[in-house]
Amino acid sequence: MVFSSLFFIFLFLPLNLIFYFSVKNRKIKNIILVLFSLLFYAWGEPIWVGLLILSSFIDYINGLFIEKHFGKPIAKLGLYSTLIFNLGILITFKYSDFIVQNVNAITNLNFKEPGFLMPIGISFYAFQTISYTIDVYRGEVKAQKSFLNFLLFVSLYHQLVAGPIVRYSHIAQEINERIFSWTDFNNGVSRFCIGLFKKVCIANIAGEICSHYLSSDLTTITVLGGWLGIITYSIQIYFDFSGYSDMAIGMGWMFGFHYHENFKYPYISTSITDFWRRWHISLGTFFKDYVYIPLGGNKKYIFRNILIVWALTGLWHGASWNFIIWGMYFGILLLIEKVLLNTILKRLPRIITHIYALFFIIIGWAIFYFTDFNQLIYFMKLLFNFTNQELYTLEVENMFFENIYWLGLAFILCVPIYTWFYKFINSISALNHFVPLITIVLNVFLLTCSVILLVGSSYNPFIYFRF
Repeated sequence: MVFSSLFFIFLFLPLNLIFYFSVKNRKIKNIILVLFSLLFYAWGEPIWVGLLILSSFIDYINGLFIEKHFGKPIAKLGLYSTLIFNLGILITFKYSDFIVQNVNAITNLNFKEPGFLMPIGISFYAFQTISYTIDVYRGEVKAQKSFLNFLLFVSLYHQLVAGPIVRYSHIAQEINERIFSWTDFNNGVSRFCIGLFKKVCIANIAGEICSHYLSSDLTTITVLGGWLGIITYSIQIYFDFSGYSDMAIGMGWMFGFHYHENFKYPYISTSITDFWRRWHISLGTFFKDYVYIPLGGNKKYIFRNILIVWALTGLWHGASWNFIIWGMYFGILLLIEKVLLNTILKRLPRIITHIYALFFIIIGWAIFYFTDFNQLIYFMKLLFNFTNQELYTLEVENMFFENIYWLGLAFILCVPIYTWFYKFINSISALNHFVPLITIVLNVFLLTCSVILLVGSSYNPFIYFRF
């Protein structure tokens, strides 16, 4: 089940809200959320609910064990148990085929690939439970005594299958005690509608244009067709993932949970360093707090630490060499900025640094898109006109001008126009009492546009579901 489906919008979510707000007892509210979350997760692949519950139970027990023996050497057993189990299921279900393929290539052996299906969201909930156990071991949070409450933390469907990666410390208090607020609920509805619009009206359209060029025979497209394809993929992946995060954060507000922001307008960045402070923030902070700093951070072996973190960041996204190359590509760019470019970038006009950042970000998305290395090399040559293909055709020109208003809207929504708009409205005292009405009208408009497109199109993937 996906958030951007008519079934979810008009049946699953309303039913969950009705059942949730029909009771006052917090424990029953938590039970309702857990049941709806497990149903949501089981909708497409019910077999993996067992793995989710098993993972939760093991980490719940390890948290209690660590707290009971806090400060003693034996507490490490609980930590190691969590690491071995969660990394073990990640390696088994996500990376086993990749490992066997590379062993076969290196040794000329012919081991059979296991062919495991990957449970949706395993990368997200494995990292969440790992962070919980580490935080208990460090003494930064108290172990959760109720398995029901711990299962709620792990399984909350708002963020279960595609993030953001929610740490236990972020919502520990709200699991035990949530205060309903109409302001939060209304803001949650608005945030959900914005995310849905971003996903359906921007990401889905971008995905169809992108697929027209990048999923076809690369020898048949033009140079500008290649650029149009990768630019629309850059639009798709941002609005797809940030739209999902907006919907997750919005639903969290509706139910009294306050998840941290996952995106802060990354395409307005003026450097690669700035971009990664704004993109998939929950993943970046996870690797910073649980890998980069324990390795030594900025204090020792900084080059090694950065390259390790970015190799792991790439590998987290998928079991393919292109993802590792993608991670290392950004790791090397970050090192270059840290050593050579940061001082220079600060002196350059903002428009220059913005173009610089966007260029390398878009090239990075090309590395991310093509899992076939030969296709990737060919596409890179195509972008820079080393394949002697046509520069452009009338078809590319028509595609561009047919979508020029949509492209303009996508570019505008890459900047905080929504925030600026509401700041402007609130700055005019005479309009203050119209803000609720303006919000309702805007939400209805966004929801209506999204529903119309959902009814008329079957193309509705979520890119980050496969990670």
